[in-house]
Amino acid sequence: MTTRVVLASRNPHKIEEMDRILDDAGLHVEVVGLDGFADVPDVPETEPTFAGNALLKARAVCAATGLPAVSDDSGLCVDALNGMPGVLSARWSGGQGDVANLELVLAQLADTPDDRLGAQFRCAVALVLPDGRVAVVDGEMRGHLVRAPRGTNGFGYDPIFVPDGGTRTSAELSAAEKDAISHRGTALRALVPVLRELLPEGAAG
Repeated sequence: MTTRVVLASRNPHKIEEMDRILDDAGLHVEVVGLDGFADVPDVPETEPTFAGNALLKARAVCAATGLPAVSDDSGLCVDALNGMPGVLSARWSGGQGDVANLELVLAQLADTPDDRLGAQFRCAVALVLPDGRVAVVDGEMRGHLVRAPRGTNGFGYDPIFVPDGGTRTSAELSAAEKDAISHRGTALRALVPVLRELLPEGAAG
């Protein structure tokens, strides 16, 4: 028996990532995105925290579809920018897209010394079940920024973020390499035992 879980996203990268991680964990879960539900409206991220936004979206999608819903909210937190863009990461340039967001962050750090370019990706993942049960898990990946984008395997700020202990940006890593250390990968792996406990027995493998 395969349990359907709705990921509150239209981003194919996120859907593929969650599907890979849950499949590797042996969970019989079919991950579907919002594109499969034409009547589900986009949910504005109005909360001041990653956990708040993840719960807001998961609750709305669960209510609209009647299925278990998972939502994440994540972002880049730059030390020299006092933790920003943070929850505003996807909208940092006023909705002009990933490239504009990345270029704006680099412009804001133009006068910051290289040794102060520490940053971290943070993620909160929320699970909401139709019976009202809720779980939230977190993940984090620390590293530093570089001044010019490198790599094509990632999205968002991946091309300017080098994880601790490495020399390549997140966008230069393979999908498997990124899953192993990423903030979202860490959070989704933390969600696995929760899913085993809360989803129908057949989903546990």
